Amino acid sequence: LSLSIHGAEKRLQIHQRRSVASHPGSRRLPVVRHSSLPPGRRSIKMEARSSGITNGKTKVFHAEGGVDLQSYQLDMQILPDGPKSDVDFSEILNAIQEMAKDVNILFDELEAVNSPCKDDDSLLHPGNLTSTSDDASRLEAGGETVPEKNKSNGLYFRDGKCRIDYILVYRKSNPQMEKREIFERNIRAEGLQMEKESSLINSDIIFVKLHAPWEVLGRYAEQMNVRMPSRKKIYYLPRRYKFMSRIDKQISSFRRWLPKKPMRLDKETLPDLEENDCYTAPFSQQRIHHFIIHNKDTFFNNATRSRIVHHILQRIKYEEGKNKIGLNRLLTNGSYEAAFPLHEGSYRSKNSIRTHGAVNHRHLLYECWASWGVWYKYQPLDLVRRYFGEKIGLYFAWLGWYTGMLFPAAFIGLFVFLYGVITLDHCQVSKEVCQATDIIMCPVCDKYCPFMRLSDSCVYAKVTHLFDNGATVFFAVFMAVWATVFLEFWKRRRAVIAYDWDLIDWEEEEEEIRPQFEAKYSKKERMNPISGKPEPYQAFADKCSRLIVSASGIFFMICVVIAAVFGIVIYRVVTVSTFAAFKWALIRNNSQVATTGTAVCINFCIIMLLNVLYEKVALLLTNLEQPRTESEWENSFTLKMFLFQFVNLNSSTFYIAFFLGRFTGHPGAYLRLINRWRLEECHPSGCLIDLCMQMGIIMVLKQTWNNFMELGYPLIQNWWTRRKVRQEHGPERKISFPQWEKDYNLQPMNAYGLFDEYLEMILQFGFTTIFVAAFPLAPLLALLNNIIEIRLDAYKFVTQWRRPLASRAKDIGIWYGILEGIGILSVITNAFVIAITSDFIPRLVYAYKYGPCAGQGEAGQKCMVGYVNASLSVFRISDFENRSEPESDGSEFSGTPLKYCRYRDYRDPPHSLVPYGYTLQFWHVLAARLAFIIVFEHLVFCIKHLISYLIPDLPKDLRDRMRREKYLIQEMMYEAELERLQKERKERKKNGKAHHNEWP
Repeated sequence: LSLSIHGAEKRLQIHQRRSVASHPGSRRLPVVRHSSLPPGRRSIKMEARSSGITNGKTKVFHAEGGVDLQSYQLDMQILPDGPKSDVDFSEILNAIQEMAKDVNILFDELEAVNSPCKDDDSLLHPGNLTSTSDDASRLEAGGETVPEKNKSNGLYFRDGKCRIDYILVYRKSNPQMEKREIFERNIRAEGLQMEKESSLINSDIIFVKLHAPWEVLGRYAEQMNVRMPSRKKIYYLPRRYKFMSRIDKQISSFRRWLPKKPMRLDKETLPDLEENDCYTAPFSQQRIHHFIIHNKDTFFNNATRSRIVHHILQRIKYEEGKNKIGLNRLLTNGSYEAAFPLHEGSYRSKNSIRTHGAVNHRHLLYECWASWGVWYKYQPLDLVRRYFGEKIGLYFAWLGWYTGMLFPAAFIGLFVFLYGVITLDHCQVSKEVCQATDIIMCPVCDKYCPFMRLSDSCVYAKVTHLFDNGATVFFAVFMAVWATVFLEFWKRRRAVIAYDWDLIDWEEEEEEIRPQFEAKYSKKERMNPISGKPEPYQAFADKCSRLIVSASGIFFMICVVIAAVFGIVIYRVVTVSTFAAFKWALIRNNSQVATTGTAVCINFCIIMLLNVLYEKVALLLTNLEQPRTESEWENSFTLKMFLFQFVNLNSSTFYIAFFLGRFTGHPGAYLRLINRWRLEECHPSGCLIDLCMQMGIIMVLKQTWNNFMELGYPLIQNWWTRRKVRQEHGPERKISFPQWEKDYNLQPMNAYGLFDEYLEMILQFGFTTIFVAAFPLAPLLALLNNIIEIRLDAYKFVTQWRRPLASRAKDIGIWYGILEGIGILSVITNAFVIAITSDFIPRLVYAYKYGPCAGQGEAGQKCMVGYVNASLSVFRISDFENRSEPESDGSEFSGTPLKYCRYRDYRDPPHSLVPYGYTLQFWHVLAARLAFIIVFEHLVFCIKHLISYLIPDLPKDLRDRMRREKYLIQEMMYEAELERLQKERKERKKNGKAHHNEWP
């Protein structure tokens, strides 16, 4: 190391022990070694330059940066420039330490004026992978062999030794050159090493490769409290009783005949993730000997290295000013076009992973996680966390847990459906409908709709029984309890994951204030109670006014959704008459089904169009609120988007479930929309079939569209990019692209992170629970979709997206609260669906009060005889309004004009004292419905709260492990303190010092 000391005529030259050249007049000084640090394992050649460039193992010292001379075993030689003179070593070492004291100097006006800036010309290399840089050649000439593989795989600097930790991309033609130059000079001042290279496709695009040396990683890992493995975990087996041991032996002997855990991944293909088997502690350079360090180059994994570099870049200034700091602002103003960590090479290999092993972690994830051949296996969550970070790992852990919990729900839902299929031939209600050839129903629309036999709706009655049978109530209760069990056990699962991933004691750092908030409220400041520093302050009146405006915007958009549903209602009312007069007999005879099917498809198109509008409105309203931090902004945006999309997706479903056919009036006195259109009635077999069609079509179309947009759209974009490159440069050039060029051509992760993934699954969870009483197959459809969704998301993250920055998180955030809200709403909606939409309560009332078994306490199929006739009222055709009177007189049924027709309601006949008044049975049914809603809700809520109380948030074995770890840490601290005291006592005895004040 040659370093000029300012203000002195002498130079200090430091050679490693095994260096060949030595000044003949030098005198050897004693070796300086720090007591707490192990000596360097490999010989390292070091030179200091004022430029701040480091290649390979070259150590770089800046006047602005910090120097750690205590990590290596060094020989010192003093070479004077002029005549020989004695130099005090301690003075020189103090001078060096003074120079290296300030490591966070961001601006040096003298350097900016006098020294040449490090622009493209000083660091830029042409985009040629085969040539080597001067520094690399110099290292090779000095005896250091550079791995050719590292030089060609695009993951290292041109010397093949410094691994690329982060990539910045900008264009030469961008006018923000001055900000970029200052930013990059301050990057080098922080100790990061930098190398630039132009793109092979477009010479205007420049890639800035960043590498963090060991000293920088250690310094910032200590500041960020990065937890690293420090000691092997000691597992212990709890005490087992003899009886339980015998049972375990019997179970083990039985398992020998079964496949050996087919859903688990092959442990031989997975690397040994050491950090999962070690206790961890916040990294500290003073206690570095406590950590398990086999190799300093791999001690911090790639995700951690990228996170540290990103942390540094977020705190580097690019311009003079209070708020001119951070990479995010440079990305926002266009100084840099992109910033991302690199993938670890290709995800494909010519050789099989079973015979030759994985090439890298990306290849391993592709084979064991993103490949369709492993769809039935568990996810390698530890690998996902290691490669993508805890936040993405938690998302896939939650998605996998949700998918696993769907298995019992899907099984029970399928059982309810099959129960309906099995009991179809024994259903008295559907039998009566199919045999009711003499019952003529009133027209369902004005003029064009004909009279119809009740037996014509036989198919719909049978289909309704498949979903509305005796097991439906049990399934609704089960799903309400299932939602609670799912959330409670997810809390336990999350606790286990948080313990295994060292997230129990992790607390988020004090978040930085958003630049928009600072720019808006920079004039008014107040003291931050946590940091004690002045920061911009938003007045309470200003905040309230903005929240009121935002709430008004939300209310307006909900009104837009209601208006869209109103338009769908008008469409259904108008088209049911149009289809009834259609030329094709198939559509004419099934006018209601055709109306419902087309209305659902149009509703889906409106939903997708409004979603685009809602995203822009939610973005506008969230920015209008001016949240203080990024997490506040994310939570506010998430809540608005969920509210918009939930209302948009479910508003028409709520209309069909609770309003369709409820407020239509009766023949002769129909309620009309704007005194013109007659409101739509339910099918003679009930309204549940419409709700089933709505849920089935929307659920299938929405999931298909989401899967296409998640995977198909990035695939098409990446294919188009590769096609343009082949057209411009020929197909043979694609092999020579370095990794940073390949990753730059991939699609960036969504601007809102995991928001779209979570939102899709939360909306699906709502469909699965809220109206599950009307559509028991919803959990099965969700299960099939999620099995595909996991692999689609995995494939997208591994192959189609740039590698996202690894970030930490303790849980799934605000989404858990939304899930709890959906679970509560599902109890209420299912109670209303069973009580109001289905015919469960009217059948029950008839069986116990009006049927053949009235007063006997029975409710079997024999008690339902005559139910269909009792649920239909009589209408005199001559009482029709002029605009409602049908064109046909019904003579085609009996040869003579009809006098009476039937309709679904509980009303008196026309010849009674109060024509068409409600019967006593109507009031009995209404009272039973209200009573059922109250009893069902209170019963299910009591069960939910009881389950929540009985299931602890932490598993007992996890609590024991945490207590044992705390005990072991205390023991380690006691042992370390005792060892320190013993050493001090020995040193004192050795020095002959007395201990008069020491207790025996």
